[in-house]
Amino acid sequence: MHKMVKFRYLPHTADMRFRSYGTDFRHSLENAALALLNTMLDIKGINADKSKESRITIHESADTEEELAWFTLQDILSKVDSRKLNAYSFKINSIERKKRMKLSGVLHRKLSKKDFSMLSVKAVTPHDLKVERKNGITSIQVVIDV
Repeated sequence: MHKMVKFRYLPHTADMRFRSYGTDFRHSLENAALALLNTMLDIKGINADKSKESRITIHESADTEEELAWFTLQDILSKVDSRKLNAYSFKINSIERKKRMKLSGVLHRKLSKKDFSMLSVKAVTPHDLKVERKNGITSIQVVIDV
């Protein structure tokens, strides 16, 4: 079994763009969060840090997968940025698909005093955000304002 690429950075004239991949929407969104966190923070350094771990719950709802991806990534960005969190992973507990889509997930972080900041991300933009399915792979294309 070959290892699937989790995300790939794509060329963009002014901002930063990436596409995440997964076997379904849930895994692709987790990998989009990983790409976002990897842009903002030194994830390898955070993972190697021996500090105590902590979790922050994320709840979002939306009408479409694109909106849910946008809202979730923007929520992660805002929590990491405003609280100076050393976050290294996001895992989705559940996605309900009724009248509105509802997501519940957990942002994993370390309680280290070290600064693992790399690049300042201003926003996750809805512009050009796409969820696509092809050959059993779900991808999410995201543009972030840096």
